[in-house]
Amino acid sequence: MVKSTNHSQQPNQKLSMRESPDPPFEETYKKLFDDIRIGKASNINYHNLFVVEECELPLIDLELLNGREFEREECKRKIAKASQEWGFFQVVNHGISHDILEKMRMEQINLFKKPFNEKMNEKNHKFSKGSYRWGTPSATCLQQLSWSEAFHVPLTDISNSSGLSSLSTTMEQFATTLSELAHKLARILSEKMGYKSKYFRETCLPNTCYLRMNRYPACPLSPQVFGLMPHTDSDFLTILHQDEIGGLQLIRDGKWISVKPNPQALIINIGDLFQAWSNGVYKSVEHRVVTNKAKERFSTAFFLCPSYDTEIRSCFEPPVYRRFTFREFRQQVQEDVKNFGYKVGLPRFLVSSH
Repeated sequence: MVKSTNHSQQPNQKLSMRESPDPPFEETYKKLFDDIRIGKASNINYHNLFVVEECELPLIDLELLNGREFEREECKRKIAKASQEWGFFQVVNHGISHDILEKMRMEQINLFKKPFNEKMNEKNHKFSKGSYRWGTPSATCLQQLSWSEAFHVPLTDISNSSGLSSLSTTMEQFATTLSELAHKLARILSEKMGYKSKYFRETCLPNTCYLRMNRYPACPLSPQVFGLMPHTDSDFLTILHQDEIGGLQLIRDGKWISVKPNPQALIINIGDLFQAWSNGVYKSVEHRVVTNKAKERFSTAFFLCPSYDTEIRSCFEPPVYRRFTFREFRQQVQEDVKNFGYKVGLPRFLVSSH
């Protein structure tokens, strides 16, 4: 969940740029692109870096949760096993209709196809200030740049704007169902650790969880530039719906692998907070998005996050990670990104580091 940040619109941008839906990546990060053109950039072998094996994530049919007891338990076991071994899995029969998924995709395309300056002007959408983000302002080299744009929308923004437009109505249907699914999966994962608590219901609230709509424009400098640089997610759980283009990659057994797209499935991944809470049992796995020279890519993600004051503590003794609040974790991530250009994350909170 590496975050891009707002850029101020540059007054000398040409009219054609303002009419284009694409953010001005090459103009804003001209020095970084000039470096690679004149050979000053890192000498990474990009061909080898991005030629990776394609795989299918563990596929779990959630319809089994409505079956007989042994079917329900087997489904829960598979969810926990994938969370321990992969940190990622995909689910079908997840309760979100194909109609809602397709509506969400079309509304998202329509939103992102608006001219760049309209997206920058917050009066043109009903979301909170700072919701529209693109690029990576802290980038000092191409490997730190994310060639993408996004709307980062808290669930409270969605409910407050419900019914005002077809976008807000569709977003509310989508987010409400994903929120319920996220809480269901969190409950299953905590039960498999021996805990039957209301922890996630009490700490992950509509004003702390959010939806992120992503667009990855076609990139002329692919594969030298990431759509989203390698990172782990700073939440409990992420639920992702992606289109058929592909580009999501993750670390598996020390190697990058490419996730085969399945537009009918939702992708679930464990975040840093669940890894810390589970004392390292469930894995928050590094992942990235690679760009495509010819095609744009769309995805929508739901992030299950607690309030800033929530204390994250390992549920077993001895703890692998020291106690910390979500606010402390976010502040540390932001400080590391500012100082180093990338997130360090959970290693900062290991007990052995103190």
